Amino acid sequence: MDQIKIGKFIADCRKKNNLTQMQLAEKLNITDRAVSKWENGKAMPDSSIMLDLCKELKISVNELLSGEVLEMNNYNEKAEQNLLEMKRQKEESDKVLLRMEIVIGIIVVVAFLIIMAIAAYAEMEKNVRALLILSSIIPFILICFVMLRIEQKAGYYECQKCHHKYIPTYSSVLWAMHMGRTRYMKCPSCGERSWQKKVISKE
Repeated sequence: MDQIKIGKFIADCRKKNNLTQMQLAEKLNITDRAVSKWENGKAMPDSSIMLDLCKELKISVNELLSGEVLEMNNYNEKAEQNLLEMKRQKEESDKVLLRMEIVIGIIVVVAFLIIMAIAAYAEMEKNVRALLILSSIIPFILICFVMLRIEQKAGYYECQKCHHKYIPTYSSVLWAMHMGRTRYMKCPSCGERSWQKKVISKE
């Protein structure tokens, strides 16, 4: 999707409806800075307010994502293109998140091992050593929870029994036995437990 084109379209529609950026922002319970970012092509409206935005601008979501008013003869074609583009963008975003999870994991583990080595071999008072160990364990645990959230949200898990692809709850990912990104979980579709692999696409 062309964010610049969509931004200009939002600005044009806002002006046609005699709304300032501040007035539109107030109607959507957001800041006028967010509206400015949309119109400058620096950001896209969040999906949670997209329907309300379209209502205020008197356009459809399909027209918003296309960045233009659509005629009925090419409306369905544009809808399909927009859906495919949103799917592609989500898959790309998920790939970036999963790569980022690996990089974060490597950095965190290396930093943790270095601090543990310092605490084990460097000469220091016992209370300083205990504080050093504690100050490395707590961030390590917190970052592990963040990494787990990334793994839960990015992509899908595929049931090996019925091949249903879904995003599991955080708790089911947290408590599941796992080998890398393959987790032993219960499928919400067939109810069977299996070793479910992480996949990027639902196709």
